[in-house]
Amino acid sequence: MSADSTQDPGNRGKTGTKGPRHRATGRRRKPRSRRGKGLLVTAWTAAGILVLGGTGFGYLYFKLNGNIKSVDINQVLGAERPENVDNGSQDILVLGSDTRAGSNKKLGGGTDDGSARSDTAMIVHVYEGHKKASVVSIPRDTLVERPECTDAKGRTYPAAKKAMFNSAYSTGGAACAVKTVESMTGIRMDHYVEVDFAGFKKLIDELGGVEVTTTKDIDDPDSHLELKAGTHTLSGDKALGLVRTRHGVGDGSDLGRIQLQQAFIKALVSQVKDLGVLTDPKKLYDLAETVTRTVTTDSDLASVTRLTSFASGLKGISPSNMNMVTMPVRYDPADGNRVLVDETKSQQVWKALREDRPIPKSATKDTAAGEADGVVTSS
Repeated sequence: MSADSTQDPGNRGKTGTKGPRHRATGRRRKPRSRRGKGLLVTAWTAAGILVLGGTGFGYLYFKLNGNIKSVDINQVLGAERPENVDNGSQDILVLGSDTRAGSNKKLGGGTDDGSARSDTAMIVHVYEGHKKASVVSIPRDTLVERPECTDAKGRTYPAAKKAMFNSAYSTGGAACAVKTVESMTGIRMDHYVEVDFAGFKKLIDELGGVEVTTTKDIDDPDSHLELKAGTHTLSGDKALGLVRTRHGVGDGSDLGRIQLQQAFIKALVSQVKDLGVLTDPKKLYDLAETVTRTVTTDSDLASVTRLTSFASGLKGISPSNMNMVTMPVRYDPADGNRVLVDETKSQQVWKALREDRPIPKSATKDTAAGEADGVVTSS
């Protein structure tokens, strides 16, 4: 599954360290619908991590540093990866995890079976100059060819055909998710960021909520969300309900939910950029504490200093300069709850990102899409 490379993986996480990547054969994928907890949304807006820059006191620094969980993706994947591209761009895989453990159990609405799935997945491509970004959402129920994977504990899992995309994470953890994405795209992920339910909810609350405008009424008992058309400041609970809802708007598909998640991300990024969080020491610390406790990163980002530097490199990207698309897919004729990768169009997307170019509109035209576009906008 992955493209081969003999380049030193230690250079992977550094800004601007990438070299031409090998193209990998596309795989089939398709989304069904479960709760697409748009937790990963939070990870992208880890612009919130910028607050870490203000906590430069020794004790607080080491306390926050100790909160961060990480996975050594480089060590697990070794050399079998696409090559780094030295063109100033960066690619980040952002996942929202639906683990039912701990405080996530009541939010997830399921039992703690010891497993977790990546219910939300996005590839964030930051262009050279770090002023623009493209975000490609990967439908969780896309059927893909999952490569053989080794997890962080050294256990190996066989390759599988027609596996749901989110099974990569539940099977082999973060490293398997990264390997699957790299195999599909031929793009080396510079970084990995993961956020869970509880962290997403708490972060939204500590930001004081997020203001959005809904153009239609939303009523979804499954996600406990009821909103009249109009402008709302969403609490953590309501925000989680919004990024999880399927039945409240559109066609009830996972593709429609992705559109809601993308609209919410833009609203969240816009608000984070406008908030005066850096002027209130207590808010600053609380936010930094939440962010560092909620995210799991690759080992290259696993310190307050590195997270701060990473987030600082993203702060120049405004919502208007974020192009958000869904990976080109088509419905699986054998199962309406699954989608397959549109190989031709998806390769247009991956080629554009490998070459640090904008994604052509032709790549996403006439592909399967949900019907929730325009239901949520930034206020």
